[in-house]
Amino acid sequence: MSTRLPGVRRLTTVRFAVGGVITAAAVAAGVALVALPLPSHTADSTLAIAAHPPATASVATCVGPVLAAGRDATRAAQLTDAAPAALTSAALSKATPTDAATSTLAAPDVTGGTGPTTLRAAPVDGEPADIAAATSAQVSADDLAGFAASSCARPEMESWLVGGSGATGASDLVVLENPGVVAARVTITVYGAGGGAVPVAGNAIVVAAGTQRIIPLASLALREDNPVLRVTSAQAPIRAALQTSLTRVLVAGGVDQVGATAVPDTDLVIPGVPVVTTQGGAGESNVPTSLRLLSPGADAQATVTVVRDGAAVGAPQTVPLQAGVPLKLDLGGLATGTYAVRVSATAPVTGAVWATSGFAAGSDFGWFVAADAITAPALVAVAAGAAPTITFVSSTGEPQTVVLTASSGAGAKTDVAVPGGGAVTIPVRPGEVYRIDPGAGSVRAGVTYAAAGAIAGYPVAPSASAASVVTVYPR
Repeated sequence: MSTRLPGVRRLTTVRFAVGGVITAAAVAAGVALVALPLPSHTADSTLAIAAHPPATASVATCVGPVLAAGRDATRAAQLTDAAPAALTSAALSKATPTDAATSTLAAPDVTGGTGPTTLRAAPVDGEPADIAAATSAQVSADDLAGFAASSCARPEMESWLVGGSGATGASDLVVLENPGVVAARVTITVYGAGGGAVPVAGNAIVVAAGTQRIIPLASLALREDNPVLRVTSAQAPIRAALQTSLTRVLVAGGVDQVGATAVPDTDLVIPGVPVVTTQGGAGESNVPTSLRLLSPGADAQATVTVVRDGAAVGAPQTVPLQAGVPLKLDLGGLATGTYAVRVSATAPVTGAVWATSGFAAGSDFGWFVAADAITAPALVAVAAGAAPTITFVSSTGEPQTVVLTASSGAGAKTDVAVPGGGAVTIPVRPGEVYRIDPGAGSVRAGVTYAAAGAIAGYPVAPSASAASVVTVYPR
């Protein structure tokens, strides 16, 4: 049985009556709008305003020491430091040197770990400072051997990691770092042979403020030969990276620390890809250079062009991509030297190139990721290592002139002519920081190390000042 409170029916009737009055008024107003012409205004859709939010401290976080797993036979999952990371860094504000404070993140997942370094530079006169920092490490042990180099990077809310493997022989680690003061909640989506999915181990990972977390790649992508990871964060940005290492029949086959690649785009440029050996042939595992490519959102066609000096090398390859499924494309048959790889696709793609110096004891490998466009002066730190180079590629396909200035000594300047349809590679000094000025143009750039037992590289990131500009489109 229901009970109606006194006055409810009357209140309902009044509500309907008022609604009728409002409706009638609205109809009358509509007639008036039809009868009376209104002033018109056409918005200019091309109007754009470059807004500069208040500057905050610039932050760059390094990957940290090279890590080893399972060196204690009684604790197979235990992680320990295998080799320290040598840091090269500098900070500039308005082309003037400034100070960058360093701190160390806690490494609770690493037994006795020293933790990675974070650098912070305060803004000067309302402008953000630019930080250039990179680390390198050499490892020589029975279970882990090779050379690793990586740039220290800004934390992001979204990162794409291309590299590593969940197959037998790989001992790869996902490195998550939170240099902020608020805990981050991280989700890792793994793209593999069956498409994209969030595994149990990749869901709701808490990275406490001021700490580093290490997640074994095998717990995320077991038996996946060509995984691609999308790392997203809530509450606070994080720095995401990979440490990847390989053992072939109990022989260490190399190690690398891999930063995030460029976000998916229809045009990718991977600069500074080294070819150290032409070994290869019959078996797929014998090809020393290959491209891993992913179209995360839609089926696509991708055209891959390898360039060197002022022109393309060989004919472009066009390959179909299935949405969410990574593709491995062999880039064998290249003569020794340093190249760039361009990818043009019908849908946004991301990717990286794997290169090795060989397949026997004493060999090494590296992953080379896509670079973002440099449209304003930027800094790059060249980590310690043998015979480093920088490769420049024109973003627009037009010839460019880049001015490269060393920060030490007399600050000697070098004008670098970048061909429109190719790439140019020049030697640089290890342990040096350079300023790259693209002038009115736009280039992509990467640092490369290429030797028989030491292969590594990392892209040059755009400046913090350029990244701080927000474009507003008035309506």
